[in-house]
Amino acid sequence: MLGVLGVCFLGLLLCLPNFMRAPSAKLPWHQIHLGLDLRGGSYLLLRLDQQSLVDDRLQGLEDQVKQVLIEKNLGYRDFRKDSASRVLSFLPRDAGEGQASLAALSPLTGNGGDVEAALDQGRITLTLNEAALKQRAREAVSQSIEIVRRRIDGTGAVDPEITRQGDDRIVVELPGISDPEHIKRLLGTTAKMTFRLLANGAGGSVAPPGATMMPDISENNVLLPVMDHVEVDGAALTNAGATIDQKTGEWAVSFSFNRAGARAFAQTTTQNVGRRFAIVLDNKVIEAPVINEPITQGNGQITGRFSAQAATDLALMLRAGALPAPLAVIEQRSIGPSLGADSIRAGAISLGVGFILVILFMALFYGRFGLYANVALLANLVLMTAILSLFEATLTLPGMAGMLLTLGMAVDANILINERIREEVGRGRTALAAMQAGFERASSTIIDSNATAFLAHVMLFVFGTGPVRGFALTITIGIVTTLFTTLLLSRLLMVRWYALTRPTELPV
Repeated sequence: MLGVLGVCFLGLLLCLPNFMRAPSAKLPWHQIHLGLDLRGGSYLLLRLDQQSLVDDRLQGLEDQVKQVLIEKNLGYRDFRKDSASRVLSFLPRDAGEGQASLAALSPLTGNGGDVEAALDQGRITLTLNEAALKQRAREAVSQSIEIVRRRIDGTGAVDPEITRQGDDRIVVELPGISDPEHIKRLLGTTAKMTFRLLANGAGGSVAPPGATMMPDISENNVLLPVMDHVEVDGAALTNAGATIDQKTGEWAVSFSFNRAGARAFAQTTTQNVGRRFAIVLDNKVIEAPVINEPITQGNGQITGRFSAQAATDLALMLRAGALPAPLAVIEQRSIGPSLGADSIRAGAISLGVGFILVILFMALFYGRFGLYANVALLANLVLMTAILSLFEATLTLPGMAGMLLTLGMAVDANILINERIREEVGRGRTALAAMQAGFERASSTIIDSNATAFLAHVMLFVFGTGPVRGFALTITIGIVTTLFTTLLLSRLLMVRWYALTRPTELPV
């Protein structure tokens, strides 16, 4: 008895933070968070640029091919990339090196890789496998979801909902954020940072072979010839933070590499003293300083006339990691706080009216035992709210509907018990025997029906998204609390009443 009452009292305590302000003292203060449809906020639908994945893969493949051919002492010329047909092609240095070049590239094309190679009229063509690209796109979406989550969490947004939609789309729901422009800027930046050398004899408006003209944002978008080969990838960064440059007093971004990145950075700066070294972010040059001496410590600093917010955002994006491909916002909706308040009011009214009607029904049809069922029903609602508060769950409008449906399911269980007790009384059993038999006969049916419903809603929660998960969550928790209040609390109240009064007839 004490255990059952203790659980109910604990549930009541856990509910209180939802109706009170957090105290100044540091106490565990867990509350239910309201979802987008109740609190208001923003909805963003993002699409992954799959063509960018193809372009990046072709560029990486070109670098690999050149490296392999140089190691095998084989030459190459006239590289061409066709993104639409997913083809990279080149001519061997000499016509007689075609087969040798094809054989040298077999490690890149064999063993079920994503590249198919062929020699056609003296030209070697490397074609990206379409199935492998689709798999790469699916993996890119999964990776993007994690990076988006880290970026949004870094802004302090509460309870963002980030889910996949289809093969190349991501849904972002931001409760409480009615103007998502800052978030859009964070998500619209790929934050793909690379460190590359400038071409020798930099100047003019035409890039030399193996280089691309990129705007230098620190010098009013002057175009610089940046080598296509990446000396150090930003993926090797381990940390980044906004800081103040001690020399200029302006905002800057400090960064540090992992061991492999530090080694590559040191090697590049050692071998290229006197050359300009470009820091490239999303195909724009942030800085292109001259390498005056080798940098071997594995850390550095980016200065680019940043504001405090810009430096903080860039550091956040570098820490979160670069997106595998750009994300474009293809749909945006905002839900105002007034609409959220209306949703809360409508949900609360429906929950309250439904609860009152259930209480009246039980009291009219089952008398005292109906009142005990109502007490158990109220405890059920309290325990559901307590568990949602304990895990700081997000409550949506479908979640409120799930709570109302749970109360209806709990009423079914209480009706089943009371009807069984009536049947036993009709058969001439004594009051105590009728109560005991009624509970025993109804319990197995209640457990079986709730167990199947529990499994079904667990699957809905695991495989569902958005509103479906909110609905399944409250139902799943409600089934557990229903079994507790119906089979333990209701029975406890009936047994205590019988022990105190010893009636000859039951009020059912």
